[in-house]
Amino acid sequence: MDIAIKEVLMNFFPEEEIVAVGPHGSGHINHTFAVETANQKKYVLQKINTDIFKDVEGLMENVVNVTAYLRRQIAQEGGDPERGTMRVVPTVDGKYYYVDAQGGCWRVYVLIDNVISLDQAENEEALYASGLAFGRFQAQLTDYPAHTLHETIPDFHNTPKRYETFEKAVQEDICHRAQSVSEEIAFIRARRTDIEILSNLLQAGELPLRLTHNDTKLNNVLLDPETYEAVCIVDFDTIMPGLTAYDFGDAIRFGANTAVEDEPDTSKVSLSVPLYQAYVKGFMEGCGDRLTPKEVETLPQGAKTITLEQGIRFLTDYLQGDTYYQTTREGQNLDRCRTQLALVADMERKWDQMRV
Repeated sequence: MDIAIKEVLMNFFPEEEIVAVGPHGSGHINHTFAVETANQKKYVLQKINTDIFKDVEGLMENVVNVTAYLRRQIAQEGGDPERGTMRVVPTVDGKYYYVDAQGGCWRVYVLIDNVISLDQAENEEALYASGLAFGRFQAQLTDYPAHTLHETIPDFHNTPKRYETFEKAVQEDICHRAQSVSEEIAFIRARRTDIEILSNLLQAGELPLRLTHNDTKLNNVLLDPETYEAVCIVDFDTIMPGLTAYDFGDAIRFGANTAVEDEPDTSKVSLSVPLYQAYVKGFMEGCGDRLTPKEVETLPQGAKTITLEQGIRFLTDYLQGDTYYQTTREGQNLDRCRTQLALVADMERKWDQMRV
């Protein structure tokens, strides 16, 4: 076992014998390990990426408060809080994360076992289960005071601000790439009004501020391997105040796309209407009657806005020299951008089928 990890674990489990530590999951932000003790207890150890999450205290306050709230809700509904949400393990001095000698920040969760997670929808049942899980999540947290949450990534879904950053990158053109992506730039500019629709409705008080997960990918839902029923939602690092449409939109952007995110051939990119409808069915069942009519009406716009926003972010990074998103090949961020924009275009073609 790595000496540094052994030191960290001593601050969570000073009296337990650790028998196994190994890599866990497929996340790209935090460093994650599975830990097993001699008495067969299993945990998840994570080193938090403080380059992205600079306010670890605020982040962990969000996680602890929201999971505690969820545990109460799940218990009241007759569910199992031990499997229905994450449990944060405190350090020996009662804190919820440990800072090592190099300034690294570590946390531990109880591992929820006998589950699977999927990086791509294998069938409509999987996306239905994901929609049902995130719908229930929204319903369970409808009354949570969203304004009390810390913004773990400021302006995360501030689409107008993302657009401003994009325009600045176009004007500065530090890598001399703008001319080669003139079609993508024109596509985004032509949809300038879409960028402000949801934020304007929020500012006008027509949409309520909610607690939102902000990373509603299929692989953040742990599923029963036999029934595909959702067991637990994970990864609460980006829980912040936001709009229901954001969470709905990001799930569709990721789950109902027929192509991978960096597909070079955009002819393979489309919105799968069956997968979209499967998610909608699950999500609406999970939400019950907790959404306002305006929220329901704007769910398709959430899918379009968040997909467009992500395309803007990929193109901005490409123009700035690929400094934010990790790339493994030349032009990968541009391919990612084109995939998002192609998905937006297909949503527009299928808009009538997207109405909820």
